[in-house]
Amino acid sequence: MSFAAPRFLDRRRVLVGLAAASQIAATPAVPPHSPVVTVLGDSITAGLGLPAKDAVPAQLQAALIRMNVFAKVRAAGVSGDTSGGGLARVNFSVAPDTALCVVALGGNDLLQGIEPRVTKANLRGILQNLRQRRIAVVLVGVGAPPLIGAAYAREFNALYPALAREFSVPLYANILAGVGGSRQLMQGDGIHPNAAGARIIGGKLAPLVAQALKATSTQTATR
Repeated sequence: MSFAAPRFLDRRRVLVGLAAASQIAATPAVPPHSPVVTVLGDSITAGLGLPAKDAVPAQLQAALIRMNVFAKVRAAGVSGDTSGGGLARVNFSVAPDTALCVVALGGNDLLQGIEPRVTKANLRGILQNLRQRRIAVVLVGVGAPPLIGAAYAREFNALYPALAREFSVPLYANILAGVGGSRQLMQGDGIHPNAAGARIIGGKLAPLVAQALKATSTQTATR
């Protein structure tokens, strides 16, 4: 026995479909020759526990598009990576076509109790590498809590502003600012942001990245 298809579609399904279609249409595609932004980081930027579309790099790109800033954001985060790991792979993780690199490392150094002077030396090596390759940088720090030891936390927290001044690069002081410690914004481990937290991080990073891209474009045009 067969039944004829209903003459009219379910109204709710039609409305859902139209809403989805309008959302897709409202999100402009990134033009093919847009500048590349590479996010060199650890599990927070790798999006541990999240699908790629919800991770920080994708959320950063979405936030830039909302600002009418078109860039291709490339994820180069490796879970468990320390600043030393980032230094070891910077040449092949940050491709030559990168216009700007978001350097977001140090969280695992903090968890492992690596000496701040070692972290600082590794990050300096990364920044020197990128400078030599004429790749602009936005440096992203990690906040060390005082309970880890007041002297250690003080030295660790000071290394990011010092490097930002040394290399004259923009600094986002703490990647988990406004997110860390919130059950609504963090995964159950209390270390990694959930999708909502990653969206906030991407949104907060976007103005700094947009400004750095604009400065890079201006410098390129005047060479």
